[in-house]
Amino acid sequence: MLRGGAARRKWGTGQIKPGVKVMINAFQDVQKISQGNLNSAIRMWDEVGRNWQAIAIEMGAYSKRSFEDGAEAVQKLLGAKSLEQAFEIQSNYARRAYQHCLQELSTLGGMYTGLAKQAIKPFDDAVESSSRRQ
Repeated sequence: MLRGGAARRKWGTGQIKPGVKVMINAFQDVQKISQGNLNSAIRMWDEVGRNWQAIAIEMGAYSKRSFEDGAEAVQKLLGAKSLEQAFEIQSNYARRAYQHCLQELSTLGGMYTGLAKQAIKPFDDAVESSSRRQ
């Protein structure tokens, strides 16, 4: 059994340095990966925020148009001279409202699809880069 200085000579600094270098390199690699993941997360949340904002703006504009169309239809109904004219005004309004609703649903569907693609993109990138390393 080696004691004192003899033990230090056997496990001297020359043998420890390569292990420390490997460990430092591993920590640096983990730090680079973590920084890349953090940057990806920040970009993803920035895009998600912008997409939600665009969806909110679109919904606000649609609500405003719907309210204005409804108010216009009510004004026309109040000025109708006959019951037949009132039915025609109401059916025209219902047709327009339905068409605008379908158009808006299509627009919002595209926006939500874009939002989902943006939210999944960092994970796709991570899987792709992981598969390239192997």
